[in-house]
Amino acid sequence: MTTVQPYGDDAVLVEVADLAAVHGIDARLRADPPRGVVDVVPAARTVLVRGEPRSRARWAAEVAALAHDAQDAGPGRAPARTVEVPTVYDGADLDDVARTLGLTVDEVVARHLAGGPDGYRVAFGGFMPGFAYVTGLDPVLHVPRLARPRTRVPAGSVAVAGDLTAVYPAPTPGGWRLLGRADLALFDPSRGAADAALLRAGDRVRFVRTAPAALTAAPRPPAGAPAAADPPAPSPSAPPVAAPPAAAPATGRPACDPDRDDDPVRDVPPLPLALTVLAAGPLTLVQDAGRPGLAAVGVPRSGAADPAALARANRLVGNARDAAVLETVLGGLVVRFGAATAFALVGAVDDADLDGAPVPVGVAVRAPGGATLTLHAPARGLRSWLAVRGGVDVPGVLGSRSRDVLSGLGPAPLRSGDVLAYGTAYDGLPEPPAPPDLPAPPGPPGGAAHARDAVHPAPPAVVHLPAVEGPRLTHLDAAGRARLWSTAWEVSPDSNRVAVRLTGPALTRAAAGELPSEGLVAGAVQVPHDGRPVLFGPDHPVTGGYPVVAVLTPDGRARAAQLRPGDRVRLVRAPGGASA
Repeated sequence: MTTVQPYGDDAVLVEVADLAAVHGIDARLRADPPRGVVDVVPAARTVLVRGEPRSRARWAAEVAALAHDAQDAGPGRAPARTVEVPTVYDGADLDDVARTLGLTVDEVVARHLAGGPDGYRVAFGGFMPGFAYVTGLDPVLHVPRLARPRTRVPAGSVAVAGDLTAVYPAPTPGGWRLLGRADLALFDPSRGAADAALLRAGDRVRFVRTAPAALTAAPRPPAGAPAAADPPAPSPSAPPVAAPPAAAPATGRPACDPDRDDDPVRDVPPLPLALTVLAAGPLTLVQDAGRPGLAAVGVPRSGAADPAALARANRLVGNARDAAVLETVLGGLVVRFGAATAFALVGAVDDADLDGAPVPVGVAVRAPGGATLTLHAPARGLRSWLAVRGGVDVPGVLGSRSRDVLSGLGPAPLRSGDVLAYGTAYDGLPEPPAPPDLPAPPGPPGGAAHARDAVHPAPPAVVHLPAVEGPRLTHLDAAGRARLWSTAWEVSPDSNRVAVRLTGPALTRAAAGELPSEGLVAGAVQVPHDGRPVLFGPDHPVTGGYPVVAVLTPDGRARAAQLRPGDRVRLVRAPGGASA
């Protein structure tokens, strides 16, 4: 039985009977995707398909027809690749696993090499780029995760947990049982988007015992490979805990104080066609439209926390919609423009100046060469975006210049002393007329606060987040569904670009147990074991095993991008959303 249901504004969830059907539909969609389809995410019993929102009715109907045809045709698919994993069996948990199971070490190794009767197969990806959940483990080797996860598991570790086995692509905390190690580049962006992940859904895997001398002394991830949190529990997979907003890392460069005359960064002569970061504030990232199409290998789309704000800022300065901008949290960003250019500010910023002159928000402004722009802490809201004419030109990773805080892909958070070249991501139109110069700085700043309040009126006591019902709303009981839409939740400090966590009364389930892992989208509202909703942001994990009970609309995502810890929010049904 195949069902297809809407999932937010740009996706559908295809639910099938088993993993063989998942792989068959996934293969068909990749071989001949309907026009408008952008991403295909196979999971344990579902295939998430994302595409262009405006044409979803058309491509969703084509996806449904293809899925039914694939089911009727049976599990036939293109021959699977076989990937060999040379493994040294000297893992830290090998002896303990043997004792726990009443086996010898050699018996554990032999059973892991052999696998189950059908051999090993990659079920799906997720958790982090290159991480593949591999089925087919001998049932005798099914062991739980460690009670206390390690703070660091080396890259290349071959591990087991529950009924799955896997190889860690990069150094990370982890609680899976370590049986050995392999020296493979499981994720390498330099191979290109199509081949960045070594293991893909449907691939067969064969572990091959090898001598320690055959591997390098210390397996290392390839350049650009990220570090991440512990993989979720094997069944179901749980989302990583969202950490608080991170501060910019220590730079090893001189600390920059824009008010000091002897500042070592400020004293460097202005650079042409570039801006210099004099202070990065709590967190400033480069963001663009993200990396669509890579979720199947564990890479979320990422991109600006508010895509509409990105497009608006770029439009103001004549850029392409996806030109790279700076996304900053709680102000504190100070930059100096080398050559004259145009820039625009959007978002929470309500107090900025260019060489002392107040800067209007939401309009293009001319910056003379050598001018310094300062973004002060906003009175309300969290994130602001700075677009420069042509965008900022930094190295891209897998087709995007965005920083993904979950996977670690993309340019590092900015720090004082960084120099960012002006880009050439224009929208194809002739160079627009230069915006007018700013007026001279005003006299006493007494009117500034009044003007700020006129532009950014005080927010309501409870911020409403428009949302539609999610594919697993019925996993809540009647009381839980009512509470979902009626509760005024509080934003937890344990929130960032990965997720916004809410505190309040627990939502109650209709039945115990969890779902097999399935795809996630930005704006998904998931309910973990504690019953408190989690609102996923742009850097969300690509799969998870808790029920998605609602999905924020684009407007809801934009409002969520501005939430601070302590803000109170309520989920409200968007017009046209289904009833409970």
